[in-house]
Amino acid sequence: MNLSIYLLFYVIILLSVLGYGLFFQKILKNSIDIEFEYNFLGSLFFLTFISYFTHFFFKHGFVHNTIIIIIGIISFVFYFSKNKELLKRYLKYIFFIFGLLIVGLLAAKTHDDFPYYHFPYIYYLTQENLIIGIGHLVHAFRTPSSIFYLNSLFYLPIIEYFLFNMGVILIFGISNLILIFKLKNDYHNKKFDFVFYLTFLSFLFINVFFYRIAEHGTDRSAQILILILFIEVLSLYRESTDQTKILSKIIILLGLIISLKAFYILYLLILIPVFLKFKNHNLFSYLFKNFYFYLFSFLGFFLVLVNIFNSGCIIYPVSISCFSNLDWSLINEAKSSNDWFQQWAKAGAGPDYRVDDPENYIKGFNWVPNWIDMYFFNKVSDFLLGILLLLLIVFFVFYSKNRLNIKIKKQNYLIYFIAIILFFEWFYNHPSLRYGGYSLIALIIFIPFSIFFSRFVSLRFFKEKIIFLIILSLIIFVGRNVNRIDNEVKKYNYDLFSKPYYRLDKVHFRVDKFINSLILNYQNCMNEDKMNCQSSNGITVTKKNIYYILKRSK
Repeated sequence: MNLSIYLLFYVIILLSVLGYGLFFQKILKNSIDIEFEYNFLGSLFFLTFISYFTHFFFKHGFVHNTIIIIIGIISFVFYFSKNKELLKRYLKYIFFIFGLLIVGLLAAKTHDDFPYYHFPYIYYLTQENLIIGIGHLVHAFRTPSSIFYLNSLFYLPIIEYFLFNMGVILIFGISNLILIFKLKNDYHNKKFDFVFYLTFLSFLFINVFFYRIAEHGTDRSAQILILILFIEVLSLYRESTDQTKILSKIIILLGLIISLKAFYILYLLILIPVFLKFKNHNLFSYLFKNFYFYLFSFLGFFLVLVNIFNSGCIIYPVSISCFSNLDWSLINEAKSSNDWFQQWAKAGAGPDYRVDDPENYIKGFNWVPNWIDMYFFNKVSDFLLGILLLLLIVFFVFYSKNRLNIKIKKQNYLIYFIAIILFFEWFYNHPSLRYGGYSLIALIIFIPFSIFFSRFVSLRFFKEKIIFLIILSLIIFVGRNVNRIDNEVKKYNYDLFSKPYYRLDKVHFRVDKFINSLILNYQNCMNEDKMNCQSSNGITVTKKNIYYILKRSK
């Protein structure tokens, strides 16, 4: 496989997803008239739902995935001629953004969790249909993410499993498009309020701070969408806004965020100001006519089913959500897993150390002094300094002595208060930046500074300054990735042109090998007509209809 074939499949997948976006733009126009970039994001929402649904019956092999990709390509070709004006507006931005993202795609080294459970789980989806109790094999299989299901659709002939990072690139690229077009529309309508500056700061933030695509995993994609979610909820309280249009966007964003990480269900709190905005409207009547609301509901249903089938719990490791009467339930392991997650997030454990008495360590605020020593310095402190530098640059570029008298609506304070509540929940339970900290800290700092900028920013050469900083952030994104690729060429002998894909070794396939041995042992056992079939590694395998069921031997 060489670079040209690699990039060809990159473009094919992009055009296919675009095709689904064009399809939704056409068929939903009369009922949900939202901007194309959100239907583009909605196509990922739809494909994620399709992936969850079909995996109950089929493995996501070449045939299954090729059909899905071809349908998207056909849709793109069919609607291309019928949406020339729309595509004329969007295509140059789409190809520009996703063209730049190629430098993020090219990587020899993935993040640490990729060989541990990201790749194994995605690969499992491509080799088997649903296996009940799969959480018994690998601890991390008990907490699956929708990004795994989306990526499993990109297991294709020739390219095989080398675009399992495509999902995060699509989310990152579409998020950039959403922010760019929001800035364009606000500039055109002369809406230079604090929401405009929050959008602008968010764009700069994700491209400068989240430049390394390989580190996105399941966490940073969700946090990028969380930034956009708060921007849209704040936009509800702007003057002359189409509230029902924004509501559709919030449904798409919330659906993807919660599916990416189960504990983000806490972000349903953001619906409080949404319901308050619609208290004098027939909200439920609108929701029941909204395609994305049904997609949200059905995807939520399948998320719950998959979690139950994987671990016997609705949300693992919340033990109260586990079913004790299911043979494959991991209710006994849930409490210890929850404690371990807290210990890790609170700097009580690392690759080469563990604190003494972890049970007492995670109680209350016993962990704070060690967390400050081991994690705040220098992980969080460096992050805060980076945000401060970003704000100083924006301040010096835009600052004016002229002061505008701008009133902030009380509902915006409520939204900010919800961000603070979520921040304290994050700090108390899982104070690791990757578990929601990046976006929450950024929001808590950006919102007041955005209000400040909206009062003191000069509009002289305003467009030029905005464009300059946007281009500068993209140059930083490309430059840091080019530097990263150069380092990987030297360190890992990364052959960019003949082998441009990420490195794989035996550890990536260990779970699939384990599954195959379990199934083979079970089939041999059944052929020998034995009464009890048990593998040597302590897992009992049974089969009901088309589903294998795994459980620990008693």
